[in-house]
Amino acid sequence: MTATDPVVNLQALIRCPSVTPAEGGALSALDAMLSPLGFKIDRVKASEAGTPDIENLYARLDGDGPHLMFAGHTDVVPVGDEAAWTHPPFAAEISKGELFGRGAVDMKGGIACFVAAVARHIEKNGPPKGSISFLITGDEEGPAINGTIKLLQWAAERGERWDACLVGEPTNPDHLGDMIKLGRRGSMSGKITVHGVQGHAAYPHLADNPVRGMLQLTHALMDPPFDGGTNDFQPSNLEVTTIDVGNPATNVIPAKASASFNIRFNDSWTVETLRAEILRRLDTAAKDGALRPGREPVKYDIVWADRPSHVFLTRNNGLIASLSSAIESVTGRSPALSTTGGTSDARFIKDYCPVVEFGLVGQTMHMVDERVAVSDLEMLTAIYETFIARWFANAGS
Repeated sequence: MTATDPVVNLQALIRCPSVTPAEGGALSALDAMLSPLGFKIDRVKASEAGTPDIENLYARLDGDGPHLMFAGHTDVVPVGDEAAWTHPPFAAEISKGELFGRGAVDMKGGIACFVAAVARHIEKNGPPKGSISFLITGDEEGPAINGTIKLLQWAAERGERWDACLVGEPTNPDHLGDMIKLGRRGSMSGKITVHGVQGHAAYPHLADNPVRGMLQLTHALMDPPFDGGTNDFQPSNLEVTTIDVGNPATNVIPAKASASFNIRFNDSWTVETLRAEILRRLDTAAKDGALRPGREPVKYDIVWADRPSHVFLTRNNGLIASLSSAIESVTGRSPALSTTGGTSDARFIKDYCPVVEFGLVGQTMHMVDERVAVSDLEMLTAIYETFIARWFANAGS
């Protein structure tokens, strides 16, 4: 039986320089691991105008019973300053019990371990009592347009249905077994433009400084807080991420100012109710004369970014219990059930089946010298192997 060693699997994947949007050989390496196990492999290229073409992979091992999907991505972020790395970022070298390389944690390591877990399960027990599939994208670290969302659509159009999904993102903050992600806050972005009148800084009465208006509007977006959090989620939080006037002169009042923002929101809101609240705050602040006494209301417009991410929470007790018990049996830790952090491709998968996330410790992801303890690879493989057995036993009962 091949592919049972997660270290060997991970080294093969890391040695493929699959920086988004390049496939880099990583999907071919994964094909070589899965085909001998009996998986049927489909390579799916997705395209959209204005974005790079992306190669994705869907692999399925057919069985008579429930269908478990493992989802992840083989694309990685750029290495940054390669000279700053202790070991070459695509060499997959092992030093002092750690395997170095871009993607070691985020998230080729999770893929390598799940492949090894499936291979070990088959070696010990024969094929599972159901189907297992791998849904692997090359676009998670990029715009996420030609990756998981289109691969799901492609598979669903061909009759694929899933009973549950595990995403192998690095979910653990400190130790393997710390945390399962069972939901994510939503994410929405927008850009505000305030229109003023350009003029000389010494004659402000002849101009209308848009910066004053922008300060009123952005303050209203950040205070008061949108909510205090819920039983399952952190408080919603809005951050103004850029303020720009494009003005190189210190004695010129600019004609306009723009600001971009992003809000991570909990289940107190929908995209629609949140947009309404933001517009209400902006309209109220536009009439505030504190920084613009005697002036007309601030003239502004807002453009919402495409494809907001909706908040979601998985409540599938069988899936959560199977994974939690597998983690505790291998590590001795009882994992926290969390909705913290940013977004992931689970936001697309939740529209097709229940989904949770669990993978490696994420402390070095995206960093110079990204690395994983070899012992953690073995432990995660044991967790995944135990989870596979327990999930099929529970789902089939």
